[in-house]
Amino acid sequence: MSKSLFQKPIEIKISTVVAVSAILATADRLALDAALAEMTGGTTDFFEDDLTVIDVAALPAGGAPVDWGGLIALLKKYRLNPVAVRNAAPAMAADIAAHGLSLETASAKPKDEPTTPPPAAAAAPVVAAQAQPPAAAGNGTEVMIIDTPVRAGQRIYARGCDLVVTAVVNNGAEIIADGSIHVYNTLSGRALAGASGNAQARIFAMNMAPELVSIAGVYRTFEDGFPSEFARAPAQIRLMGDRIDILSVNPATRA
Repeated sequence: MSKSLFQKPIEIKISTVVAVSAILATADRLALDAALAEMTGGTTDFFEDDLTVIDVAALPAGGAPVDWGGLIALLKKYRLNPVAVRNAAPAMAADIAAHGLSLETASAKPKDEPTTPPPAAAAAPVVAAQAQPPAAAGNGTEVMIIDTPVRAGQRIYARGCDLVVTAVVNNGAEIIADGSIHVYNTLSGRALAGASGNAQARIFAMNMAPELVSIAGVYRTFEDGFPSEFARAPAQIRLMGDRIDILSVNPATRA
């Protein structure tokens, strides 16, 4: 008997895929192009056709209208795939819809959250794979624990919690958390903490050799290698203002 007789024509399931947020402080495409070029460092696969939500909350009131067609083309140039707009004024709605984008309303931010807008584009998560469900830690905070190696091309996202990895994070892998990231092994890929905007999040690793790190959307890359005084040693990474700091686990030394 044909196997197809027992298969449904379509199934709808909840997905763990989340979009990148491109948070605009200006609608000037030349300025955005320059910022994205600096962010990516000319790396053609810095973004990997990630679904992207354009956040316009930080655009100045009374500024020039957004050229949606030009903005979409610019983001696609850097392999960002715009699908929606967040925090759009009602007057923008028709033009946004005409360009095939959805409207999204972001939830309100806590009062004590920093109001300084992040850079032009802030990377946020994608897929959670091979992960145990978040478990409650002793202080009530949820933690996602990964006990297997994170391989090249794999992305792990700890939504709304810290991420703990006890195995190696290989080159080409990406680990993301809304909270802090703890790697009790070698961190050689990309690590993005505070993905939902938590500037207090940190990244810790027993053996630090990342390709890229990010806290709350502020990036630092290491094309020339990780600072030698911290490389292959226990270290932590934090955000100080708009600067990524690297410290030893004993924070007497900083870079």
